[in-house]
Amino acid sequence: MEKLLIKGGTPLTGEVCISGAKNAAVAIIPACIIANGVCRLENLPDIKDVTLMIDILSQLGAGVNYIDNHTVIIDTSTIKTTVAPYEMVCKMRGSSYLIGALLARFGKASVAMPGGCYFGSRPIDQHIKGFEALGAKVDTSHGVVTAEAESLKGAHIYMDVVSVGATINVMLAATVSEGITIIDNAAKEPHIVDVANFLNTMGANIKGAGTDVIRINGVKNFTGCTYSVIQDQIEAGTFMVAAAATKGDVLVKNVIPKHMEAISAKLMEMGVCVEEFDDSIRVKWEKPIKSINLKTLPYPGFPTDMQPQIVTLLSMAEGTSVVTESVWDNRFQYIDELKRLGASVQVSGKMAVVQGVEKLTGSPVKATDLRAGAAMVIAGLAAEGCTEVEGLNHIDRGYENFEQKLVSLGADIKRVSVLE
Repeated sequence: MEKLLIKGGTPLTGEVCISGAKNAAVAIIPACIIANGVCRLENLPDIKDVTLMIDILSQLGAGVNYIDNHTVIIDTSTIKTTVAPYEMVCKMRGSSYLIGALLARFGKASVAMPGGCYFGSRPIDQHIKGFEALGAKVDTSHGVVTAEAESLKGAHIYMDVVSVGATINVMLAATVSEGITIIDNAAKEPHIVDVANFLNTMGANIKGAGTDVIRINGVKNFTGCTYSVIQDQIEAGTFMVAAAATKGDVLVKNVIPKHMEAISAKLMEMGVCVEEFDDSIRVKWEKPIKSINLKTLPYPGFPTDMQPQIVTLLSMAEGTSVVTESVWDNRFQYIDELKRLGASVQVSGKMAVVQGVEKLTGSPVKATDLRAGAAMVIAGLAAEGCTEVEGLNHIDRGYENFEQKLVSLGADIKRVSVLE
């Protein structure tokens, strides 16, 4: 087992370069299946979820050639099966994208219910609704999603809830559907735009990605391509919050400032200095953090994946903040760990009341999920004394070289192996 040992109290200063987006990469990799050819993917983050997704394609029969840690060539012309390996897909939520991609290419797919971080019910009913609207027969017996269609036909699909996963999955299947598919009430996140851009580069005809109505004209012929994955909005936001929490001054490079507007706006509301440049953002602490009220929302609202990090920052703010989680049912499960460090937070359903304290104090804590793990690291960096963070498997799923990047900013943090 590994732990992070953190000695807090040092302001983060300097520059940090943001990696490729996890949420885009884990959708673009299975989307390669549709091409029946060779795709070169660049700017992939070197994280466990990306490695796992590439390994799944390899198990399906695809040829994989790593050029370096961030570039891979995938040849999907050699895929021989539409049954995804159970023991692999159950480890990550993004494995559900295999259904849409395999259905588009082969007209059938068999994929176990996906895994990943657990914070309440994460049904795939909107995915299934979309596949069925396109003409597929879907069965979910015994924890396996089996989808099959002799041919897919375009349809007008209204999403009952805004769902990133369902929007991407239906978009994948609709790329080859005969006629026109319209996805109404679609999610608008930056990585949805990135997946659409990748599919269009391969030959798809998708318009409207980034708005709530996506229009897809089905096509039959796809070619391989070279594509560079977009920058990671959540990693950038995590370093922005870490800079503020440690009273630091950090230039976050390789970002698209427009994608960060909701996060930047809340930091500025708290009294943090945020300066935007063409492809970077400077975050500088200048005065004590003020309390705010915040509600997580689909993009362009404040992202749920930044909620644990921002609550950690607010736990050190002056006054009382109210944070409402409108996306997931149980995303506050990390609060007990934050309390170990001295935070004062009361949770009632989907609402957390955060009473700022003068300081956090180091303590052993564990990462309960990916973003909560990042929040525990931020808390440890800001806390007085030493903090130990367990559960690094969660953090490694979504952050590339997390502690090394923090060390480059002056953090006193190191990874150690311990006997279980």
